[in-house]
Amino acid sequence: MKIDFSDYVRGAALAADLVNSAPEVRRISGEVLVDAAALGRFLTERGIGPEREPVAEDLVRVLELRRELRAVLEARDEDGVAEAAGELVRRASTGPVLGRDADGRWQWQVETAPRASLADELAVLAGLGLLGALRALGHERFRPCASPVCDGVFVDTSKAGRRRYCTPGLCGNRINVANHRARHRERG
Repeated sequence: MKIDFSDYVRGAALAADLVNSAPEVRRISGEVLVDAAALGRFLTERGIGPEREPVAEDLVRVLELRRELRAVLEARDEDGVAEAAGELVRRASTGPVLGRDADGRWQWQVETAPRASLADELAVLAGLGLLGALRALGHERFRPCASPVCDGVFVDTSKAGRRRYCTPGLCGNRINVANHRARHRERG
């Protein structure tokens, strides 16, 4: 796998999405990654098509990675994020190379080791994303979800930096619906 240094949004989103797939975050729907096939669908939906179909061992390792990523996203200071995300990158990376992106432009990339596990490849992608977000946006963009009924976390990579919810379409909508219903009860 080759990962562009400049594409930190993809890796940061993967890190948050993995963390937020846990049953303690998805209280209503439960565990998202229930089996290896679900892991394959999860990655495909995010444009990370694994070279082979994930197996049970891949799932076990990705679930371990998910716990590590939560700790990185919840780190209290930027040095903690940098150190932990750097460890993730060192797991399976072979170092930077200069390669062409999909548009033919030269980009600095990190290549993963030829026989790296799926979890280690994802660790490199997520680690680079978190390091890139830390450098470009700062530690204050690593946030918990603002919903009182959610334990999700995310990295706000939006331009304005005002994102409040880990999953705006889910957590944000729930808050908006609850507020709307409360206003209607007050009126009537």
